[in-house]
Amino acid sequence: MMVWFHMNNKLIGVLLLVAFIAGYIMANPALMATPAEAVTASIDGKALERISPQDHVKEEQITVLSDKVILNVKDASWTTFTDTNSMDPLLDIGSNGIEIKPETINDVKVGDVISYNSQYGLIIHRIVKTGFDEKGWYALAKGDNNPVQDPEKVRFGQIHGVLVAVVY
Repeated sequence: MMVWFHMNNKLIGVLLLVAFIAGYIMANPALMATPAEAVTASIDGKALERISPQDHVKEEQITVLSDKVILNVKDASWTTFTDTNSMDPLLDIGSNGIEIKPETINDVKVGDVISYNSQYGLIIHRIVKTGFDEKGWYALAKGDNNPVQDPEKVRFGQIHGVLVAVVY
């Protein structure tokens, strides 16, 4: 009887491990989808569609002259970036950015790169999801080069700016 009990414990342990792994993969479909998408893209010769920022600066707001470029963007501010690697290859040390302050939650969409105040300081990451909960509107952000999203929900009042231009 004792041997049967130990075998059942081992079997239960293995089944729990398999269930955990299956649950983890189902909760993170990108783990399985990314290789297939990459193969499909290489066969079709097409790049993968990625979430992009919304069009904050319209074509008529950009003037390119022989001696300068003029961006007619209201309340723009200049920003620089540190070498954290979280937004590689888009942003890195030496890059210059231009941000605008969003006026409402409608000015912030999935795909936008935002800077926001957090307990760790000012973070610059891409919005991957927005929603509402008991505290109101929030965004979930993630560094393009990070394997997981940021741990906290970003509230509108935390947002410092929305990146509208990067100059290398």
